[in-house]
Amino acid sequence: MEIIKALISFIIHIDQHLVEIINTFGIWTYVIIFLIVFIETGLVIFPFLPGDSLLFAAGALAVLPGSDLNIFILLIVLWVAAVLGDTVNYHIGKKIGTSIPQDSWLGKVINQEKMDKAEAFFNKHGGKTIFIARFMPFIRTFAPFVAGASRMNYRYFLNYNVLGATVWVLLCTLAGYFFGNIPIVKENFSLVVLGIIFVSILPMIFSFIKSKMDNKKAKMK
Repeated sequence: MEIIKALISFIIHIDQHLVEIINTFGIWTYVIIFLIVFIETGLVIFPFLPGDSLLFAAGALAVLPGSDLNIFILLIVLWVAAVLGDTVNYHIGKKIGTSIPQDSWLGKVINQEKMDKAEAFFNKHGGKTIFIARFMPFIRTFAPFVAGASRMNYRYFLNYNVLGATVWVLLCTLAGYFFGNIPIVKENFSLVVLGIIFVSILPMIFSFIKSKMDNKKAKMK
């Protein structure tokens, strides 16, 4: 329970915690940020780590006078972490995706039936799934894994991985860089973070509602 509370505090007050990290580790903050983004996107068991909010907060801190974060270095570090994370996640899915024990918690989340549906979905929608997933918490962690497990063509996957990572990193980080220190944003940073999280999960909410409505219509026929 304490770990969950600490994680929630870290996400909501990401700006304050990131300042503490910078003050403590200086230039090594790049390594810490790299690892957080890499793990969040690269290891399917860590979908709860901050993504969008971390990029926004890092961008906001990079613009401050005397900051140890340089926006150009930051963008490169984040981009490499995002691309490598999805790449590793894809290969993990390709290696073990079809051999996950069905009685494990991950097996319950990603079972064979869902794998078949995911494969059909990827075949229908292709790379845009990987691109769109970048902007959706939790989904961006599972999408590369499922893509690998369903044997999506790697070169095809990589193209959308790179494109998605580029747009995601630029959009979230530069949004923080240009707007993160506006007084009303700075004074209400926790609310902004919650807003970012809410906007990020909206597609999942809409998808869930649409799925329920489609199922209801199907049963009525």
